Amino acid sequence: MLETSVPTASLTFSNNKLQAKPTSLRQAGEDAAAELKKKRSFKKYTYRGIDLEHLLDLNLADLAQIMHARARRRLNRGLKRKQNSFLKRLRKAKKEAPELEKPACVKTHLRNMIIIPEMIGNIVGVYNGKVFNQIEIRPEMVGHYLGEFSITYKPVKHGRPGIGATHSSRFIPLK
Repeated sequence: MLETSVPTASLTFSNNKLQAKPTSLRQAGEDAAAELKKKRSFKKYTYRGIDLEHLLDLNLADLAQIMHARARRRLNRGLKRKQNSFLKRLRKAKKEAPELEKPACVKTHLRNMIIIPEMIGNIVGVYNGKVFNQIEIRPEMVGHYLGEFSITYKPVKHGRPGIGATHSSRFIPLK
């Protein structure tokens, strides 16, 4: 006759609370697995079905084929001198940065520059008409324009209405 062991837990009373202690290795292993599952797992980034490692290996012509139409048209026409010099400055900043530190900020007025995978990890100061807003380029930004991350206006914060703001305020006496 086969004997099967059912994992049981011994019960202990401490401070008027009932606590269960695992008595088998199997249950302890399941608890450890549940603890590991609770830890945060990072989502692997893909851009239109292509993971980040392969995205970094693509040249501009291949990258243009998977981008949206406006970016594809822009990349097929070629990057101009300003965009190329900006990319050159980004490469230089990344090369001169120490191993585990962020590269120096590269300032630019090129709000219409399309973010390409080569730029990931750099810090860019994008001019908004008044100041340079620092942006760290992340993989989720690929295909967007630099100007989308540096807004040119101050969002409205609505406060209390002033005198004469509405018709009914005509009848409120001035203090």
